[in-house]
Formats: sequence, structure tokens, C-alpha cells
Amino acid sequence: MADDNDDEDEPAVELGDGESVEGAPLPRVASRLTWAQQKSEVVRKEGDSVVRTPDGPQRLDELLEDVDIPYFETRREFEDAVRDVIGSGPVPTE
Repeated sequence: MADDNDDEDEPAVELGDGESVEGAPLPRVASRLTWAQQKSEVVRKEGDSVVRTPDGPQRLDELLEDVDIPYFETRREFEDAVRDVIGSGPVPTE
């Protein structure tokens, strides 16, 4: 049962007023695919997707060129392989 709350129209997380960030988060791109998946099929289906990275937005097909895995058994394996290429850190907003 849901609580009757007058704050239902407000967002759960307050959004900032700054510049929007170009590209999609990697998990969003990964969620559009079914797993297991060949790397070549990922490139065919989502290769032109732009992903947010600490170095700025980059196309997924270009990132996958540096991944040696030809077949991703799971979504997690795919995301881990791409994160190994892009690294971690804050995503630039300007």
C-alpha cells in the first residue's frame, strides 16, 4: 500500500540547474540489449550510441575496439569490460 503523501509530484532526486551531460550512462545502453551477446552484435545494435565517460562522451563502437572479449555472457561482464576501457571518475559537465 502506498502512503498518501502530498509530495508525490516532486522528483525523488532534486535535479541541478547546470549543463546537461552528453551521452547515455553505460547501464542504460546495456539495458537495451539481451544477454548473452557477441561483441559484433553489440556493435551492430548499439555501436553508434554515445556513452558518458570521464574523458567526455564516446561512441560505444570505438570503446569496444579496445575490448578483447568476443562474447559477453552477462550484462555485468559487458559493463565491466567497457569500464576497464573508460576507467572511473566524474563525468565532465562542460
